[in-house]
Amino acid sequence: MILRNVTVDCADPYELATFWSTVTGWPVSEVDKPGDDEVLVEAPAPVPGLLFIRVPEGKAVKNRIHFDWMPTDRTRDNEVHRVINMGATLFEDHRTADGLGWVTLLDPEGNEFCVERSESERGAH
Repeated sequence: MILRNVTVDCADPYELATFWSTVTGWPVSEVDKPGDDEVLVEAPAPVPGLLFIRVPEGKAVKNRIHFDWMPTDRTRDNEVHRVINMGATLFEDHRTADGLGWVTLLDPEGNEFCVERSESERGAH
């Protein structure tokens, strides 16, 4: 079995897909456009795509599943700053004085996601 997509229910699929496309650097599918009920962010193989689907109800409780991101060419703190500048919101800060920990953010529709330390930062501790 292959994990093809991770699907996120949302109010505005194109807007949320565009946010995640900017965050990840992965493109929105060429066939998708504003107003579509389903919009795909195409990840590089073998990573599953991010599929955003319009639903009528809004987010009401904490997500049961969320993304944990590890930056590849930035530090955790630089990545947190970059993503907040793109429209994410700080939710919970789990960084510790010794440099360990992670940051939980919210995307523009309130879905939680975490940013962990980069591989180079992990080697430093």
